[in-house]
Amino acid sequence: PATMDAVRSGPFGCLYRPDNFVYGQNGAANNWARGHYTEGVEILESCLDVVRREAEGCDCLQGFQVSHSLGGGTGSGLGTLLINRIREEYPDRIILTFSVFPSPRVSDCVVEPYNTTLAVNQLVENTDHTFCLDNEALYDICFRTLKLTTPTYGDLNHLICATMSGITTCLRFPGQLNADLRKLAVNMVPFPRLHFYTPGFAPLTSRGAQQYRALTVPELTLQMFDAKNMMVACDPRHGRYLTVATIFRGRMSMKEVDEQLVNIQNKNSTYFVEWIPNNCKIAVCDIPPRGLK
Repeated sequence: PATMDAVRSGPFGCLYRPDNFVYGQNGAANNWARGHYTEGVEILESCLDVVRREAEGCDCLQGFQVSHSLGGGTGSGLGTLLINRIREEYPDRIILTFSVFPSPRVSDCVVEPYNTTLAVNQLVENTDHTFCLDNEALYDICFRTLKLTTPTYGDLNHLICATMSGITTCLRFPGQLNADLRKLAVNMVPFPRLHFYTPGFAPLTSRGAQQYRALTVPELTLQMFDAKNMMVACDPRHGRYLTVATIFRGRMSMKEVDEQLVNIQNKNSTYFVEWIPNNCKIAVCDIPPRGLK
């Protein structure tokens, strides 16, 4: 209950319906099995009642978005249990997760690898999209790119928020070329179990350098593919891209966006698999992020 009370009394507590908070008396103690089989099961029906009530109030339900971490017991255990049941009750709706993966450099619990392994098994089977986020990569972005000396969890959450907002922007705002969650799945998932994405975000610059940055389409595209802008600590140059989705925000020329992506693919053709032609999905939303043009 303490975690929920902190959310309820925080600056964004007023955004949530008071009767949508569901919590038990105990945590899962960083144990996947407790979250999935014991403590989690006790509050599962209450969670599903809230989900049903919200789903019934929708005109056209696009899907479900789950934000959870995989290192602890509740996010990995109860999170995957809830996803499992939502998949049973709404088999034709999209399930999208933003999953925070642990990393050896930024770790507070010795059993994180076990919790993550058990949870990923469930995500492979039951979700349509999983956006992988990684505390190590987020810290690196804060230190190296944003030049923050002591990043807080608020700074890390701000990066995650920017990514989540960008991915769902086409559902909320008008655009020249829109993309919903189903379109994203059709274009991004070559095989049903391969639905784990590495998100990248641009522009990312330190506060002192903001006035000198160029927000042109070529610059944004190059930044987007840069390993330093990825939200997961892996270097894409060590592998190959199966599919790519690019979501641009703001007033820009579709022709320029198309040309730039063709240019990137031609220059770096060895990094794109040759057996999936035209594997870049483009979406353009007219409304820019707050503070940008």
